[in-house]
Amino acid sequence: MREDERPDFTDDDMEMEATRAPLLDHLIELRSRLIWSIAALAVATILCFFLARPLYNILLEPLVRVAEVERGETRFELIYTAPLEVFFVELKLSLFAGVFLAFPIMGWQIYSFVAPGLYRREKGTVLPFLVAAPVLFTLGALFVYFVMLPLISNFALSFEQEAAQGRAAITPQIKVSEYLSLVMALMLAFGLSFQLPVVLSLMGRAGIIGADTLRSGRKYAIVAILVSAAFFTPPDLISQVMLAVPVYGLYEISIWCVTMMEKKAAEDEAIDTGDG
Repeated sequence: MREDERPDFTDDDMEMEATRAPLLDHLIELRSRLIWSIAALAVATILCFFLARPLYNILLEPLVRVAEVERGETRFELIYTAPLEVFFVELKLSLFAGVFLAFPIMGWQIYSFVAPGLYRREKGTVLPFLVAAPVLFTLGALFVYFVMLPLISNFALSFEQEAAQGRAAITPQIKVSEYLSLVMALMLAFGLSFQLPVVLSLMGRAGIIGADTLRSGRKYAIVAILVSAAFFTPPDLISQVMLAVPVYGLYEISIWCVTMMEKKAAEDEAIDTGDG
């Protein structure tokens, strides 16, 4: 190859070339990252198991507050109908909380495995999304705890009725496992819904979708958000609006994020063109 025919490698290309490794080395590193992630999850789950009962009581607090404070009941009870139901509930809650606790280590292991295959500029792009994802998921879970659970508890207990002449009593007997399943399902649903800015921003960064497309698709987004809100919340207008409003706000934030990224990409391209 003549001197003038040699490929023109950029600094990013040289960095990528320096980090290449044989397939076996990649598999060994993947195994190591998985072991660290599983170990972190196992330790976090065991630690959370010893705190499972206090954690469950914290999750119960919105329901108990509605029953005892707002509805005037002096003592509210949940039931379990299987011998080991409470044990498995605590085990499930420990795993659920353990994922939250271990996510920083698990996320860092994922990033450390992927990072050698990224350009320097791409590394700086991925890292903020890796931080934003758990933060937004936590915000979604907190929204469930402080806003949705009191609403759902009040709705669930509204079917209760006292015995009277010619009328039977209807008494809520909520199972321990079913309450936890409801809370976990809501937190997962809202946590994933709050990932909207992360997903749309990544799609914008990859060039799959643009800010103009998001702006023109507002009406379709509103319909999709309202349908999702009707599916994930109790059948009352207040609950649906309380989910739809923040999710639509996140959609608008996504448009702003994609717009900023497009402006930054245009500025970088203009600088590169000028240097060329």
